[in-house]
Amino acid sequence: MVVATRVKLNYADLQLFPNDGKRHELIDGEHIMTPAPETKHQDTVGNLFALFRGFVRQNKLGRVFVAPVDVVFSEYDVIEPDIVFVSANRKQIITKTNIRGAPDLVVEILSPSTKEIDRKTKFKLYEKYGVREYWIIDPDAETIEIYALRAEGYVLFQKFSRGDSVRSDVLSGFACMVDELFEV
Repeated sequence: MVVATRVKLNYADLQLFPNDGKRHELIDGEHIMTPAPETKHQDTVGNLFALFRGFVRQNKLGRVFVAPVDVVFSEYDVIEPDIVFVSANRKQIITKTNIRGAPDLVVEILSPSTKEIDRKTKFKLYEKYGVREYWIIDPDAETIEIYALRAEGYVLFQKFSRGDSVRSDVLSGFACMVDELFEV
């Protein structure tokens, strides 16, 4: 009788993957690879990153990163979120090569190839490791869902669409119009 076994990859294994323009992540030791995102995705990431970074720098709140940057939750759970915020009082989790631990806020912009993973698998992962706020942005529907971590897990804080002003619990005082994220 032959028993199939799954090899669990770790962070050291992941670092051996080629720099091929694709996103390589580990979830419970399983390699997840997604192709480079579409241009609308990249426009949305760039617009939000610029708004976050300006606000965070002006108010000296911490650091904001844009993919690719490894967020190492464990040796078997390594993710590259689209945007990551780490507050100043938690800056010790930022190393020279990665972020080791749960960021305060994570943003994922949905793509056809990542929609299921972002909404289900990463949702559970971010919740499990204690990411305080999780933004899911749908560039096709032009919506933003913000989930806040509570004792019972993630709770939908609010859903925003064009014409709405977005605000964050974690980035207190931050606000922008949804329309600004989808401008080209």
